[in-house]
Amino acid sequence: MGEPRRIQQPGPEAPDRIESAVGRLQVLDFTLEPGLTLNSAITAPLVAAGFRAAQVELSGGALGPFTYVMPAAATDDQHAAWYSAAFTPAGETRFERGCATFGRKDGAPFIHCHSFWTEADGRRNGGHIMPHETVVAAPIQARAYGAAEVETTADFDPETNFTIFHPHALQTPQGAGPRIAFARARPNIDLFQAVEEICRRHGFTAGRLRGGVGSIIGARFADGTRVDDYATEVFITSGTITPDVTGKLIADISLALVGLTGTMAQSQLTRGDNPVLITFELAVEEAA
Repeated sequence: MGEPRRIQQPGPEAPDRIESAVGRLQVLDFTLEPGLTLNSAITAPLVAAGFRAAQVELSGGALGPFTYVMPAAATDDQHAAWYSAAFTPAGETRFERGCATFGRKDGAPFIHCHSFWTEADGRRNGGHIMPHETVVAAPIQARAYGAAEVETTADFDPETNFTIFHPHALQTPQGAGPRIAFARARPNIDLFQAVEEICRRHGFTAGRLRGGVGSIIGARFADGTRVDDYATEVFITSGTITPDVTGKLIADISLALVGLTGTMAQSQLTRGDNPVLITFELAVEEAA
């Protein structure tokens, strides 16, 4: 497995490496309507449904106009990584698949979205979509996993020097049905360690990953392939957390990513060898 990969952040290391809060799971299927910005098309139905936090899985449809950025090296010592210049491809972009974290920024509904797509010239790409500068051109299908008892807000994070989504508990979940944990994993913690700890912390005997958006330090995949770009933009494609024969919780995680060189990858990860770079926003559904 080699030496653990680690990137030093510019600010003081926070003692709590995983922030999490639990609500009662609500699921909403809806369609992103053409003519709306990506931010409005996703957030308006969630606000109307009473969600305060959610992960949203997205597929199909198209975007245009469309603006995005990719991961890039930092230009100073104030950040561990940064963003590329913005790209605005001409024509209509065919949307493939992605995930968005829903919360609030400066008091207004806001999303953080990483995705894959194919541009009008046939180029397949991925990265971080600028939600206010991007418009839905053809209907996109969405499924949101959310809760009313947790609120996600974009707050300044001294450790990374970024404004980052953080989950906050509003009230104890009431009633029956599965719970869902919303979490933020901090830099240098292994992604598997984070999702397994979220389940233990909240008394989940098993769990399912319901989307996730973030960055990891390169990637090590179960098939032996790897991505060495230290800065990536990532979204979860599937994941489970189940007990082994001894009762120990073991995660299985697959994701899609684009690196700072433009490398794209999508596969199952190697457990214990995929540390977070800046942040990872996660939703874990309680499973029986």
